[in-house]
Amino acid sequence: MQMLLNNRYQIIRTLGSGGFGDTFLAEDTQMPSQRRCVIKQLKLIENKPQIYQLVQERFGREAAILEELGGLSEQIPTLYAYFYLEEKFYLVQEWVEGDTLSTVVLQQGLFNENRVKEILISILPVLEFVHSKRIVHRDIKPDNIILRHDGKPVLIDFGAVRETMATVVNSQGSLTRSIVIGTPGYMPSEQAAGRAVYSSDLYSLGLTIVYLLSGKSPQILETDSQTGEIIWEPEVGNISSSFKAIINKAIAYHPRERYSTALEMLEDLQLGATPLPATLPFQNKTNSTVVSTILADKANQNLPDQQVTKYQEDKASKKTPIVFPIVFPSVILAGVIGLFAIGNFWLLKPINTISQPQIQSNIEPDAESSLPTKVDYFWLSWRRATDADLEPMDGLSLDIMRNSVFARHGRRFNNKGLQEYFDKQSWYNPKYSPEEFPSSKLSDLERRNVEYIAEYQDRTNKKFFGK
Repeated sequence: MQMLLNNRYQIIRTLGSGGFGDTFLAEDTQMPSQRRCVIKQLKLIENKPQIYQLVQERFGREAAILEELGGLSEQIPTLYAYFYLEEKFYLVQEWVEGDTLSTVVLQQGLFNENRVKEILISILPVLEFVHSKRIVHRDIKPDNIILRHDGKPVLIDFGAVRETMATVVNSQGSLTRSIVIGTPGYMPSEQAAGRAVYSSDLYSLGLTIVYLLSGKSPQILETDSQTGEIIWEPEVGNISSSFKAIINKAIAYHPRERYSTALEMLEDLQLGATPLPATLPFQNKTNSTVVSTILADKANQNLPDQQVTKYQEDKASKKTPIVFPIVFPSVILAGVIGLFAIGNFWLLKPINTISQPQIQSNIEPDAESSLPTKVDYFWLSWRRATDADLEPMDGLSLDIMRNSVFARHGRRFNNKGLQEYFDKQSWYNPKYSPEEFPSSKLSDLERRNVEYIAEYQDRTNKKFFGK
């Protein structure tokens, strides 16, 4: 019998090996179920005493982050334990039963548009959650998304821990990181320069989509020599023009041209809309470099709570004006000012605002003013609701919040007020009557959240539509 690792874990087999260490499938002999788990054994690139102490501290912090992420999302593996042994670092994580997307493509063939969309609609809220914690995954690719046996995609192998292992002492005696984390082809240029931002993950996810549709990795796809954009469309089958536009925006060469958040990409996907370009066609290469540098500098400042938005980036980028002949200067100036004003009005206009009257038959006039301007309860799919989330809300908002979980999965409602409300939402795509709605559509976490909100409403008597 093999010796137990840390006097507890029985190694079953090696799952993979790499420059940072090995990954094993193991059994936990100290659990009654002897549950299976994944053990990641990590080793330092450069093993020196001053580095080991620093990395040990950082490793503990990164493990705490993984614990939080896995504890709040069912689509991120749970961290069971971490420990140090003989100058190596170990993570013990949940064993996710399923196949990576790359394995599914090899075994079952290419994905069609609808199947890819289902995966995106499920994984984008998880990515939005990760980014809300000021974390960039850094290594999204088909091998790092497991399609679980229940059909849900699970995001694995976050890059931050491996980046910690790459700490070395440079020629000046300072501690630095010697290796950029990411997979060539799937990581964008700013990440290759060591300056990953949130949209870097969306770029990697976009190229993962291209792989699912084409079976071709990014390294073998051609690139436009002038723009740096990847030429992928000739490699895929028949997909809608709106979906092509979404993919193109996700994998744009410049960060400012991409989606600024996973939520923004999800909204376009659910709406089925063709995204508008982030900038005007005229570009100045010098200014593009400046904007990329702004984004990169923000990434080096430990990532702000919100990534630079499209509007802020356009504001930061002072484009070189096009010089016109001096003919009718006042007319031209007036036209430019008019266009600028209209453009800013569009940029600042709230998205998915709710028109009045919101719910005509069942809502009293004074209740309409309390309606949320945007239904944005995606987080109910990836973290648990708490009393702190619910306390500021009135009965109407709580009813909408609870039922939005069902609406996201295409359920219709017998309550006329609720139905009219969700009919106003651009993302709503009703498919099932209340009687036909399959309960299996809800994840365990979504079901718990619905029950928790309903219990809270009973406890506080905060209801508007009733049960």
